Amino acid sequence: MTELDVRKGMPPVKLSREEFERRYRREFVDPAFTPLQGELDAIIGAAWDAYSNSRKAPLTRKAGAGFSDPDYDLSIDWLQTRAAVLDAQRRHDDASAPARILIINASARSEHTCPGEMSKTWRMVKLAEPVFVEMGFAVDILDLSRLASEFGKRIHPCKSCVSTAMPLCHWPCSCYPNYSLGQTSDWMNEIYPLWVAAHGILIVTPVNWYHVPGGLKAMMDRLVCADGGNPDPTSTHGKKAAEAKAIELKGWPYPRHLAGRHFGLVVHGDSTGAEGVRRALSDWLTDMHLVSSGRFGEMDGYVGYMEKYATSHHELDEDRGFQHEVLNAARALGNAVRLARERRDEPGAGLEDANPK
Repeated sequence: MTELDVRKGMPPVKLSREEFERRYRREFVDPAFTPLQGELDAIIGAAWDAYSNSRKAPLTRKAGAGFSDPDYDLSIDWLQTRAAVLDAQRRHDDASAPARILIINASARSEHTCPGEMSKTWRMVKLAEPVFVEMGFAVDILDLSRLASEFGKRIHPCKSCVSTAMPLCHWPCSCYPNYSLGQTSDWMNEIYPLWVAAHGILIVTPVNWYHVPGGLKAMMDRLVCADGGNPDPTSTHGKKAAEAKAIELKGWPYPRHLAGRHFGLVVHGDSTGAEGVRRALSDWLTDMHLVSSGRFGEMDGYVGYMEKYATSHHELDEDRGFQHEVLNAARALGNAVRLARERRDEPGAGLEDANPK
């Protein structure tokens, strides 16, 4: 196979009218929709029109002042998310307001759907929360289990625009929503401001097959735009790859939009993988120029090591040492945030990265 052959392109994905309708109707198999077939036919017709004409963002307005091309039509969805991110940054920078801690529950388990039982991860989140409250912090909890238990909660996959050119990856992400493909209700539009407003982030996660759970990984991938992303989609006129490549080749600063925030980690497993997951998360956050809260702020360990799954909650109840380590991780993160706010500097302040990519 020649180089030309392997660059010919990927298989087409465009659906026929019949296949599109077949897939669309899968969402309406409940007999309750049977009397509504006429209405459903009309809705499918409108959806097909949007799909066949690739109307990704049907509602737009002119970008206006502050953008490189004020006359470019920007998605109203993106503009709303951008406004929320800018407001979150103002709250983050307000020295008179309490510092904020974001606690992330990465487990997909909950009692609201199968398996019908809360996760140990959630219990650790609730163990850490009072520590921050007592220290005077405002606390936000991001419960990623809602991806599995709540209607309409989605984190769509990252499309790796950054691998084409960094300026093509917009901050916040502009890939979604895509109405023509039915890729809507993207939870990241609410998650970005949570990260921006936070002074400290505590991730509490189980180990799933030597890796983090799928919901956490989806969020991590979609946070790539926070690590060098382009805050001005008009500079690339949407997703014009050639324009983005030209901008990057001229010199791109790779702005770290979450730099300076502190992080803590609580990683728990039952037999293997906890240390590797903790290190991977620490590397990821450090690469984005977040700051570790130190040895006590990053913990990994095992609850009920090699014991029966059925008794794992009992094992957590009995493991006072593990509970103490969770509390230490929270205290270390809280101390790091408090000291940073008092000093208003970082060990690397004023230093330049020789290779920002």
